[in-house]
Amino acid sequence: MKQPPRLPASFASAVDLSSLNKPTTATNKVQTGGNPYVIDVTEETFEVAVIQESSNVPVVIDFWAEWCGPCKQLSPVLEKLALEGKGKWLLAKVDTEAAPALAQAFRIQSIPTVIAVVNGQLAPLFQGAHPEAQVREVITQLLSIAAQQGVTGTFAAEATPDSEIIEEEEIDPDESAALLAIDSGDFDQARAAYQRLLARKPQDIDATIGLAQVELLARVKNLDPAAVTKQSQENPTDLTLQQSMADIEMVSGKVEAAFARLIELVKQTSGDDRNKVKEHLLGLFNLVDPADPRVIASRRALANALF
Repeated sequence: MKQPPRLPASFASAVDLSSLNKPTTATNKVQTGGNPYVIDVTEETFEVAVIQESSNVPVVIDFWAEWCGPCKQLSPVLEKLALEGKGKWLLAKVDTEAAPALAQAFRIQSIPTVIAVVNGQLAPLFQGAHPEAQVREVITQLLSIAAQQGVTGTFAAEATPDSEIIEEEEIDPDESAALLAIDSGDFDQARAAYQRLLARKPQDIDATIGLAQVELLARVKNLDPAAVTKQSQENPTDLTLQQSMADIEMVSGKVEAAFARLIELVKQTSGDDRNKVKEHLLGLFNLVDPADPRVIASRRALANALF
């Protein structure tokens, strides 16, 4: 069973982020989705948006990516709690695909990863999607520790015009069922829910991506990343190991590496083996928006490898 997130007992061993400071004139109020307490952070705005603001209020960084299923489960929870907090803490969202240098600086190995910053110091909070009650408890503990350090301000959110506020869309019942099943680790139920949704809406890109994510999560559930990495290096022609390594790379956010690995394998195989690798790669393509440049380039590379 997945362990609930826990806040470190203290920030005594936290890492000082001052080395990441970079002078910038960029604003720290790049708000997203009509929520005044949620901001999108880039490598250029990080110093102002996170480090400087963390002396005023705790900043909770959500490292995510568009293709990540658990990220889509966690983000609404964090955003809801941030809105309820009314500026007592700030949610800073970092797209690991758009800001790879930040992901590397924080040594992000999997997403979603959530890290708190208070007075320029960080403390890892948790990884993966968790129920709202558990996340709420972590935020409560964070605010308590921040208060002990004198960080008790309020984030000065800019007013959002009514015309820019995006109303939350009602979630499809099958999509809701799929997300709940994923959270409980029941991938069979999640798969069935997405299949029902796609039977009704075959062109639903989010459902297609969701189903591909469920298949991926089911495959990597019992894998040991370190062992698979070692074995795949020692057995470069083993199809099963190479496909498992590509899955691990996808979960770790190394999308291009996963695609490249399987395209190279397509070049080296033939017959049924080639078809198996190709189908596995096509399944990984479904994890990413079809308009993503990486998918477009990799589909072209796959076609060249096949023909």
